[in-house]
Amino acid sequence: MTKILIIGGGGMIGQKLAHQLANTGWQGQPAEVTLYDVGFPDNCAPSSRRLVGSLTEDGAAAGLAATRPDIIFQLAAIVSGEAEQDFDKGWQVNMFAGWALLEALRAEHEASGGSYRPRVVFSSSIAVFGAPFPEKISDEFLVAPLTSYGAQKAVCELMLSDFSRKGFVDGVSIRLPTICVRPGKANKAASSFFSGIIREPLNGKEAILPVSDTVRHNHASPKSAVGFLSHAAALDTDLLGGRVSLNMPGVSCTVAEQIEALGEIAGANTVAFIRSVADPDVAKIVSGWPQDFDSARAAALGFTSETSFREIIQTYIDEDLGHS
Repeated sequence: MTKILIIGGGGMIGQKLAHQLANTGWQGQPAEVTLYDVGFPDNCAPSSRRLVGSLTEDGAAAGLAATRPDIIFQLAAIVSGEAEQDFDKGWQVNMFAGWALLEALRAEHEASGGSYRPRVVFSSSIAVFGAPFPEKISDEFLVAPLTSYGAQKAVCELMLSDFSRKGFVDGVSIRLPTICVRPGKANKAASSFFSGIIREPLNGKEAILPVSDTVRHNHASPKSAVGFLSHAAALDTDLLGGRVSLNMPGVSCTVAEQIEALGEIAGANTVAFIRSVADPDVAKIVSGWPQDFDSARAAALGFTSETSFREIIQTYIDEDLGHS
């Protein structure tokens, strides 16, 4: 039976991934799924085990690695806004914890005589890129982040690439677009408003728009994010040619186009719940993010996502409306 470890298994994407594994198994077969996080929701997805803890704790990474999971999804992170506000916490959680995990997996690899080499799927971010940008960013574009969060993700990409090159692990880094529309309450991510201006009005609540509606960004639904992770876990990594980081596909659109799609689906009365209140700090962070991507390499490898923002809204309505 395939042993799967989801680090960050209590978060939104981790929970959706766990629900999918509980419903369909791994490649049609039952899997032993362990969820690891600092906490879990009351309606937690079914799993074989739930472990409460943090990779920042002494011995935590070694304890997880000692169970020798076949597939590890590393989803745990401090989000962009919080990483910018709390410099030390961001590096400890987003980078040093990743180093501890990889070192622990290397120790298990060596203890096994080289036979243990798990697939590690790392959820990276488009924040690894920094302006100035071309019209569309390909996988070949310079990684030069302009935020602490982006720098932390970029370092982890490089670490995973090198540990994979040495044969300690078999890694894939997927650079996620902004995941939208996220169910639940807003988090501390600078990108949180992209979901909020859709989620809150659909739930009859006011939403604050802190940036201009001309801001363009790249999005994919939580459903697509789970699809990216699952596909990366099963991917033949020989096809990557040693370049283990991939830009995921998504929908590039302006905030105005997001709002237009909301109006088409839910009407003007719903759009009226959005109120513009400028936030220069958020605007500054967002201005350093890329706007559109050429994801031909990921598409050729079989990764897929929505093709319109209306589809993204509809996914939220079908899967999460009423549960926020």
